[in-house]
Amino acid sequence: MSEKLLGYKGKALDVLLDSKAEVGDLIRITKDESTYEGILIPRSELGDDKHVVIKIKSGYNVGVEVTSITKITKIGAKRRPAFTPPDLPEQNRSLPKVTIVSTGGTIASRVDYRTGAVRPAISARDLYSIVPELSNLAMVDTEILFSVFSEDLTPKHWIKTAETVAKHILNGTDGVVVTHGTDTMGYTAAALSFALQNLPVPVIIVGAQRSEDRPSSDAALNLVGAVLAASKAPFAEVAVAMHESVSDEAVVLHRGTKVRKLHTSRRDAFKTVNAQPVAKVSNGQIVMLTENYQPRSKERKLVLKPEFEEKVALIKFYPGMNPKVIDWHVEAGYKGIVLEGTGLGHVRQECFSSIKRAVGNNVIVAMTSQCIWGRVNMNVYTNGRDLVAMGVIPLQDMLTETALVKLMWSLGQKQDIDEAKKLLTTNLVHEISERSIEQSKSPDTKQTQKET
Repeated sequence: MSEKLLGYKGKALDVLLDSKAEVGDLIRITKDESTYEGILIPRSELGDDKHVVIKIKSGYNVGVEVTSITKITKIGAKRRPAFTPPDLPEQNRSLPKVTIVSTGGTIASRVDYRTGAVRPAISARDLYSIVPELSNLAMVDTEILFSVFSEDLTPKHWIKTAETVAKHILNGTDGVVVTHGTDTMGYTAAALSFALQNLPVPVIIVGAQRSEDRPSSDAALNLVGAVLAASKAPFAEVAVAMHESVSDEAVVLHRGTKVRKLHTSRRDAFKTVNAQPVAKVSNGQIVMLTENYQPRSKERKLVLKPEFEEKVALIKFYPGMNPKVIDWHVEAGYKGIVLEGTGLGHVRQECFSSIKRAVGNNVIVAMTSQCIWGRVNMNVYTNGRDLVAMGVIPLQDMLTETALVKLMWSLGQKQDIDEAKKLLTTNLVHEISERSIEQSKSPDTKQTQKET
């Protein structure tokens, strides 16, 4: 493998060697009466030997298959793809102060030109410098806490994030923005909602479905919406700021305990479930969508409670599930189990003896539903009533990921099992809706909500 043609091999390498092109050169590829021009970029070490990859003028990467009639011509001097952030805009010290804490994720990522993949790369400072509109919204301070994708985060990262956010709040910031990968954003949002009690200012978690260097990126609008909310929103809660629709129209602020990622790649992947969103940012204005929120107040004193018990499991029930899965967690010393049951909150009767054994060993067992909308009601059918009788705790309309985090948090706060159960079922930060919201959402229409 040539160091000047990193990742290329076989047919693709032979054609590039004949053209005397190197990574970073501007090349023209002619094939089947079609012509492609762009900067030659490296291939992944795991890529095949049949394609040459270039970055075209629009910013997209294109792979062209090499055949016997493919011709490659070097037409420009080497220009290695790189990112150089512009100078920071001058800050207006009369504006509110917002702290951006970077944990990584797509919003803080760019293309890795060694592999062609997306990697964490941009610091919080870079995010500020490439979105100059922020200078008109707030005086921004930054801290790089982690630089990892969200699937690599653990409860230990939640603790560190909560402590860092608390530090900045105690130092007088008017709001905090946490940049985060989208895949586990709902878990972190719930964790911060419980760990940061009695918030005086907003804490806004923001991410992106598409990295900043892509033409279709949602990063800039989401970040602008998050900073505006952190600096000026009237509420003091943890919220997630993401696109309202696939268009660049508005950013919705979802309550941290009621939000779920419902699509793998769409820009409007995040939706509030079984509740109303807190607010949205549209045309530079914050529009409140609920009257039920904790108001911003610098007089309120933050209470930090960042302890989480990691020996808590999430077990999804499915037809034919082996009850020994539950037994294993009990034998391994787990202190809590969240069962994601069917419908109103059910599992097969063959699981009952294992559940009884768990409860008898002082393991807290709680029930959520695999359904997205609605709430658990274990009083309707016999199996549900039997589960409640043996000690399973129904968690109403609490989202499964929120339930897992709250059980971890409850056991982290209380050593006494009865006190932990009481904490788990107490509605602290709107994790339980008093009334169910009837919701419908199709891929190409806006979400409608009706209170029932």
